Amino acid sequence: MFGSGPGRRVFNVRAGPEPVRHRTEGRRRPILRTLRARALHAALSMGQSRRILRTFIRNIHEPSKPAIPMPAPARPLYYADYLGLDRLLDCQTLESAAHGTPAHDEMLFIIVHQAYELWFKQILWELDDVLRRFGGPVVEEADVGRAVTRLGRIVEIQRVLLQHIDVLETMTPLDFLDFRDHLIPASGFQSVQFRLIENRLGMRREERANFSAAPYTSRLKPEDRARIEAAEDEPSLFDRVERWLARTPFLQFGDFDFWREYRSAVEAMLEADRRHIRTNPTLTDEEKGRQLRKLEATRADFEALFDADRHAALVAQGARRLSHQALLAALLINLYRDEPILQLPFRLLSLLVDVDENFTTWRYRHALMVHRMIGAKIGTGGSSGHEYLREAAERNKVFTDLINLSTYLIPRSALPALPPEVSRTMGFRFSMENE
Repeated sequence: MFGSGPGRRVFNVRAGPEPVRHRTEGRRRPILRTLRARALHAALSMGQSRRILRTFIRNIHEPSKPAIPMPAPARPLYYADYLGLDRLLDCQTLESAAHGTPAHDEMLFIIVHQAYELWFKQILWELDDVLRRFGGPVVEEADVGRAVTRLGRIVEIQRVLLQHIDVLETMTPLDFLDFRDHLIPASGFQSVQFRLIENRLGMRREERANFSAAPYTSRLKPEDRARIEAAEDEPSLFDRVERWLARTPFLQFGDFDFWREYRSAVEAMLEADRRHIRTNPTLTDEEKGRQLRKLEATRADFEALFDADRHAALVAQGARRLSHQALLAALLINLYRDEPILQLPFRLLSLLVDVDENFTTWRYRHALMVHRMIGAKIGTGGSSGHEYLREAAERNKVFTDLINLSTYLIPRSALPALPPEVSRTMGFRFSMENE
């Protein structure tokens, strides 16, 4: 029954006796009749035409078409088969056992390094996806977001790599000596995947720490050497991020010239620092002179930031690597990171610094562990041991220019205020592509 009240309609279904079934109707027909009646009343209450209603009821009454059968799987998937555990767990061969005296801790040594290689494979998988997304002439915001996710995963993997060192250090130097000599001349220096990671990120041959006059690929098999040298010629993540940064807009809009405003703010900040040094009663004349000289060096750094020719000279000297336009864009992203359109780019640049920093930390932890394990001995691969690893931790970096951006940051209170039209443009509607 239908009851009406002020501004509403009420639909009631009166309970009644079970409909009489004819034995030829089957069990579906009473249900279908009930559905048809309810649909009819509901449609009439809403003013629908009888023609539409009858079409609807006819569709309910018609039996549904049989579902397309899904092909049955050839066989049930089994956990060990999916993961290839028979092969995976059968590739820990103790070299010490082959020499007649199995060393207990060699199993730990093998598993930790195999785990490293598995994680390196995952890092390469993530890096290749980021490289693909940044490979076109335009990088969409959605691709920047995906790249941030991929790089964030790499950072988490790096934390696991650092924890592996804690596990490996449960092995004492004497435990290591039980099998160390059997490993010569094999060395982690021969890890092809780690060299590929370095090259994918943008490590350049001339910036690497080397422990001999021979190239870093000299201790590899010919096929591995060819693979790594080919990777050196491919566009790296550094190359593609630099190109993306160089296309960043917002540097100049109409009468608003960001760099002119920023330079004025920097000069005011440096002048305030100069007054503070000169009037500081706690500093001696010698200390004031030393701090004023440092302040002048800082001013020279800023001048190179504002002068494209000076910047080009620094690039030629190897003191900087990013192009002038890319460096300015990276700085602007850091200064105005709170603007909606710059939040993802800022996270991307921060994660690149994290990746560089984490590999530096991993190399340094490795150097400390090697020093603890073998002292001043040479490494199994012929390097100077911990001394080479420590130098590699200092030199083998890619995104140093991004790390150094902190030099050019100024307080938020001193930042030039963006004109309203620029702020509106920096909303989510803007796409980072050439104007």
